[in-house]
Amino acid sequence: MPEREPPPTGDQSDKRRHGAPFSLRLTPEERKALDALADGQPLGAYIKDALLNREVRPRTRGAKPVKDRAALAKLLGLLGQSRLSQNVNQLAKAANTGSLPLNEEVHKALLESCGAIHSMRDLLLTALGLTPGGTKEDG
Repeated sequence: MPEREPPPTGDQSDKRRHGAPFSLRLTPEERKALDALADGQPLGAYIKDALLNREVRPRTRGAKPVKDRAALAKLLGLLGQSRLSQNVNQLAKAANTGSLPLNEEVHKALLESCGAIHSMRDLLLTALGLTPGGTKEDG
């Protein structure tokens, strides 16, 4: 049985797999235009597709793209400010250990948290083009 060649190391492996790199100088305006055309697709992949006459595919944003980016941004901001995950985790731990006092203050805080979560849910549905009742908005 013939001996195998040892696997390539370092630069050899990368060059054999990917070939020689190619660089391209662009003005800021050209780069901005190219970024817009690529629509989030990696520039290398977009340029290869365009130059080699392959099918240049616009990048898709999923089956249900965001309808209202402002509402989504507002929701993400609220989630970032809310510390919701930490608070829910603390409540769950206290409930599991039996140390969660159920007094009027805790009850009020829980109701306020439920209201905030419900508002965030409504914002998310709006951003996705859905109504809180579960039907699709006309668009």
